[in-house]
Amino acid sequence: MKTTLLAAAAVAAMAIPGAAFAQSETAVDLSGFYVGVGVALSEADDGINDQIYFDPQRNGTYTPQLATASGANAFSPGFCQGYGTVSPANGCKNESAKREISVRAGYDGMVGSNIVAGLLGEYAFHGPTDAVTAFSTTPASYTIARKMDGVAAMRGRLGYSPNGMGGFFYVTGGVAYGKMKHAFSTNNTANTFTPVDADKWQLGGQVGGGVEIMHRSGVAVNLEYLYNRFRDNDYYVAVGQGSAPATNPFVLGGGTNMRMSTQNFDYHTFKVGLSYKY
Repeated sequence: MKTTLLAAAAVAAMAIPGAAFAQSETAVDLSGFYVGVGVALSEADDGINDQIYFDPQRNGTYTPQLATASGANAFSPGFCQGYGTVSPANGCKNESAKREISVRAGYDGMVGSNIVAGLLGEYAFHGPTDAVTAFSTTPASYTIARKMDGVAAMRGRLGYSPNGMGGFFYVTGGVAYGKMKHAFSTNNTANTFTPVDADKWQLGGQVGGGVEIMHRSGVAVNLEYLYNRFRDNDYYVAVGQGSAPATNPFVLGGGTNMRMSTQNFDYHTFKVGLSYKY
């Protein structure tokens, strides 16, 4: 899905500007305030080496292994991206791209006849999901997932308008503040599992670029790509003994904390927008 959208956006980005920039010899004033809406697909930047890490002493030191009473690795079956079942042989179900709706408002100003500089504020509803599953020798599976539930961003735009006509290519970047939600699931019914800081706003950033074409009526069409990064270093799952024996790997040191190995939530957004400039 992401590849299809990217290909369509690339074709449009090459075809639309050519027609718009050649429409007339009278320059279009691209400056002014604007409001707009957008629809997008967002997809997590999955890393093939993502794992679940363990802190068996609860002292802040996380490792990709958890020792049994005999010293063996309790999670030797390994990890996989997405949502898994009991056995790694069954693989994991990958996260799909998610639809996103956004609203924005901003201002653009012309610097000379070709340069466009501006500032915008945007709020995006919903976002992608990222998950990783660990498999123990019990056997059992443990899945930690995170989801971006909403993002408020402030970005700058700097663009170039060929011949000062009807539209411009631009780069964009800025700060963002996102509400990250987490979820944990397991088929281990012996231990207890307590999520900590499951829902929390996190600071991040966005960079990208796009093309915007404006009609003389003030209506503009926008194609945009954004790379998003948010810090995710607060959430973990505290594992207790429950009905498990004292030899259980999770409680050999008194209890274990679990978290995703990747403490940055990175994802891609491919967006089509419509705005009105006045």
